[in-house]
Amino acid sequence: MACCNLIGFTSVITGRKGPMLSHFCAATPALFILWIIMAQVAGQEDREKTTALKDLLSRIDLDELMKKDEPPFTFPKTLEEFEYAFNEYGQLRHIKTGETFVFNAREDLHRWNQKRYEALGEIITQYVYELLEKKCNMTKEILPVDATEDEPTGFIYLSPDALSNPSKLLVLIQGSGVVRAGQWARRLIINQDLNSGTQIPFIERAMQEGYGVMVLNPNENYLEVEKPTKSPLPSPTETSDEPAEKRERKDDKEGKKKKEFYEKYRNPQRETETERILIRENGSSEEHVLYVWDHFVSKAAAKNVFIMAHSYGGLSFVELMNQRELEVKNKVCAVALTDSAHNIWLQETTKSTQDWMQEHCRNWVSSPEPLDIPLEPMMPDCPRVSAGTERHELTSWMSFDSIFRFFSEFHAKEGEEAEETSNSVTTRSGSHKNKHQDL
Repeated sequence: MACCNLIGFTSVITGRKGPMLSHFCAATPALFILWIIMAQVAGQEDREKTTALKDLLSRIDLDELMKKDEPPFTFPKTLEEFEYAFNEYGQLRHIKTGETFVFNAREDLHRWNQKRYEALGEIITQYVYELLEKKCNMTKEILPVDATEDEPTGFIYLSPDALSNPSKLLVLIQGSGVVRAGQWARRLIINQDLNSGTQIPFIERAMQEGYGVMVLNPNENYLEVEKPTKSPLPSPTETSDEPAEKRERKDDKEGKKKKEFYEKYRNPQRETETERILIRENGSSEEHVLYVWDHFVSKAAAKNVFIMAHSYGGLSFVELMNQRELEVKNKVCAVALTDSAHNIWLQETTKSTQDWMQEHCRNWVSSPEPLDIPLEPMMPDCPRVSAGTERHELTSWMSFDSIFRFFSEFHAKEGEEAEETSNSVTTRSGSHKNKHQDL
């Protein structure tokens, strides 16, 4: 039918019928068949391309593509290389922009940002050491005092008259963590200023008021060295008595933890495994405070020793009292604590220690109440007053003036008692002399 219509149409156009039309009519079915075959081949090729593309996409891990390459843990070694500096107000600012320190230098790279922050913290530690030596004229004393050349050592800082001042000695003890000698809180130094985060204002004020000063370093407890590579250990089945099922669960848990640790990055940085070699007799904050007491504070000439301890430093002081109760009572005049972490029950202090602390100690704690407002006691040890802030790390700085007033009051009281004792002895001596003359 289609062929006939096509012939009729061709006749109208050409005005004649001929052999060409008969040939065309015979060839038309072959052309249709060829067209259909070509269409089928083209469709087959498209389907094959689509299938190949789907297969390729199925092999691509989209999560993997979303991961970022973690940069190497290589950071500047100085404040200048970090492009930061402390301004005239003791605030850390970017040299070019004047902005405060930015923790998230690279988005979605928390571990790298944390490592960068820690690298800056190490530079800050060295910077504070320089301030102690150059600004405060303090000297470094190596611990242990009889250390050999090949053993790890720590140190403390002493003012020139720390051991010779006959009147007053101030001992500063910070809390636990990364802070070293001269620091209360690294976070405050970086994000706020040197006054609130370091012990420098306390040292300068103490020196102005005639104190000798000792700056302890209770977190300098070890030397960290790279762990040596070990030869492969025997398989767990040979050395462990654990049931196989329990071992498998343990291995799965460790494997999952490791995977989660590194899954954020396509190229995670592997950290060097290290081990710690403890400093002899200074392997903990408590050991350090006891060692410094035995070798320095107890031998100092000062008649009145004042101690200021923050956070875990308060716990270390109470442990010192447990070990050297009579010595501390005879030599220490007053103790200022700031948000102390001590616990007289867990540390098993004696009743006599608790009574002495009640009379000679005061604890400035984080609280919404105004500064120096008395607070309800939690334990029968020392009075608690508000530090005027709810931020733990700020309690020392916020209590600055109150602590020195507290020390001055105790020193004045000690002076009055000493004068009364002296007058009493003189009176008794004069009375005996008059009696002798009468005789």
